[in-house]
Amino acid sequence: MAAPRKYSLELRERAVRMYRTSDPKPQIKKLAVDLGVHPEALRGWIRQAEADSRRAR
Repeated sequence: MAAPRKYSLELRERAVRMYRTSDPKPQIKKLAVDLGVHPEALRGWIRQAEADSRRAR
């Protein structure tokens, strides 16, 4: 059985969307603090979303 997720998928999607649609791009650490998530978690979500979008092309 997989371990429960610390952050919901909805939060993850919203955080990545907020980062991508912001102009200028916010500092990841500040956005993470605003959302109440760990900065490295947010950084990983953004990297994964970028990799997924490159694969989808």
